[in-house]
Amino acid sequence: MGARRLAAGVLTAVTATAVLSGCTGGGRESVCDSVGGIVECAPDQRSGAPAIAGELLKGGSYDVASQRGQVVVVNFWGSWCAPCRAEADDLENTYQATKGSGVTFLGINVQDSRDKAVAFEEAFGISYPSIFDPGSRHALAMDIPPNSIPATVVLDREGRIATVIRAAVRQEGLQPIVERIAAEAPAPPGQR
Repeated sequence: MGARRLAAGVLTAVTATAVLSGCTGGGRESVCDSVGGIVECAPDQRSGAPAIAGELLKGGSYDVASQRGQVVVVNFWGSWCAPCRAEADDLENTYQATKGSGVTFLGINVQDSRDKAVAFEEAFGISYPSIFDPGSRHALAMDIPPNSIPATVVLDREGRIATVIRAAVRQEGLQPIVERIAAEAPAPPGQR
């Protein structure tokens, strides 16, 4: 009788752990489509993004909550990251091509010095704002390890995570994703 209770207890603990892990960032992938480092979630499978707010690289503050109603493309980057340098033009070009469709971009600079981060933005002509986050607080809150950047997260107009790309992006891959999310009809008030 004791062995059965122990086995039932272990099974319950394992089941509870599996269910709880389905509520974390990593579990989101199990209910969304994942292909080649890109995770895309249907509107009814999306979860809200954690709060994203902070000090901008060039002064002032930013809160992504003020962008509700817009599609927000959040890119995690560092000046020391070679793939970040490779994708910089593609991000800026996608921003320029989509900003008229209710799309905004936000960079989040991680594990960097402010001087190097500002120099990076100036060298690549980045015109959208970036939050200075040397401690990688925002990356960790999004379940993106800072050592796996660049990473790009697309938030829908409701502030929910629609797509996560854990690799450098190219305009020809990113722009259709952003345009598709921007073209989605807003959720009815009862489903937000």
